[in-house]
Amino acid sequence: MRNVSEVIEQYLKQILQQSPGGVIEIQRNELADQFNCVPSQINYVISTRFTLEKGYIVESKRGGGGYIRIQKIKLHSHGPVLDHIFRTIGSHMDQSASEGLLYQLEEGGFISEREAAIMKAAMAREVLTLKLPLRDEIRAKLLKAMLISLLSK
Repeated sequence: MRNVSEVIEQYLKQILQQSPGGVIEIQRNELADQFNCVPSQINYVISTRFTLEKGYIVESKRGGGGYIRIQKIKLHSHGPVLDHIFRTIGSHMDQSASEGLLYQLEEGGFISEREAAIMKAAMAREVLTLKLPLRDEIRAKLLKAMLISLLSK
């Protein structure tokens, strides 16, 4: 049986897919009532599974009429994808951010599940046994090189 976080994540992804423009606005309390959970559970799902690295922009407005707006970033062609990679990676990248970017590229169909798995393995802190910040610098350079090689066909 899936846990509540997974169910909420799948629900939000489903309504995002059905939404014109890939944008939804939700009320945190209403969603919590719908899934019979506390509002902080909704915050947790959004903050961990709808990140910029995973291809989402999240905005929130607090207060009585507050909402959370989630927008899926669409990467249509390799040119914009490469631009996005350069903007996202920069000169340093931690393991979590690298995995999020790979997840986004895999979800978008730009890399295969196998390619993502190979790159995740190469980016792991257990493999890059260097001190910070050098480890994050090397990870960024390796990831950029691998993705450019794969996507510059």
